[in-house]
Amino acid sequence: MKIITTGSLGNVATPVVKQLIEAGHDVTVITSNPDKKSAIESLGAVAAVGSITDTSFLITTFKDADAVYAMMPPAMGATNMIENITRAGEAYAAAISNNSIQRVVFLSSVGADAAEGTGPVQGVHRAEQLLQQLSGVNVTVLRSGFFFVNFLRDIPLIKTRNIFGNNYDGDTKLALTHPVDLAAAIVRELQQDGNGFEVKYVVSDISTGNEVATLFGQAIGKPELSWTFIPDEQLQQGMAAAGLSTELAGLITELGQGVRAGIITKDFFDKGAIVTGSTKLQQFVEEFKARYQQA
Repeated sequence: MKIITTGSLGNVATPVVKQLIEAGHDVTVITSNPDKKSAIESLGAVAAVGSITDTSFLITTFKDADAVYAMMPPAMGATNMIENITRAGEAYAAAISNNSIQRVVFLSSVGADAAEGTGPVQGVHRAEQLLQQLSGVNVTVLRSGFFFVNFLRDIPLIKTRNIFGNNYDGDTKLALTHPVDLAAAIVRELQQDGNGFEVKYVVSDISTGNEVATLFGQAIGKPELSWTFIPDEQLQQGMAAAGLSTELAGLITELGQGVRAGIITKDFFDKGAIVTGSTKLQQFVEEFKARYQQA
């Protein structure tokens, strides 16, 4: 099969590309960074350098493809982020339709069922809606939980201020996903026919902030580490001080508010909270410990 993947060589895309090549597929990797071209080619894939918001580029790149893995990079501009994600969704839809692609796997997120109150997830909600409107295409939407690896961003704050938390309570249940499990699900779906428009969740574990803090604290020799509720305004100020744009800081704060209100995980839990991933939080703790010690 000729398969197009997006996400360059990120945490999820890299194992996806490697596994598809090992399975004998002809893989083209879209990247916006020309410096990634040699690394992509060294894996045995073809590099296509361009933007996923560029409809003409996608139409050309998708030519003769049997399947497409589509995703939205975490950085979609310091401003107009939701609009930029929507534009990428429109470009995807146009390129898929123009080339009569039969199989699409789209990486989405918990909370994408809701139209508002979810911060940046509103963008993938819009993209899901655009892909659902395609005719004659088997689209599988894989909604991921919060990435385990995002906790690695908290290491500097834990080291300097002994603070670990967010703008929601520590007893809130979180759907968590490891990139390894997500990559395996993407590869599996790309090699299957699909069945119209489907939504599936890829979650590795369910835990609370309090439980995460306890496990991390024990692993890194800080048994006193506990989950800290960070007020919205304080969270935004901290992100601004770290260099995030006002818009992005606001969207991330809104995401936390959505978690707090139960909007983000409502559909996941309403549908039975099925855990499909095999990598559990206890296993990730060792990865967190290693990174903490290296920092």
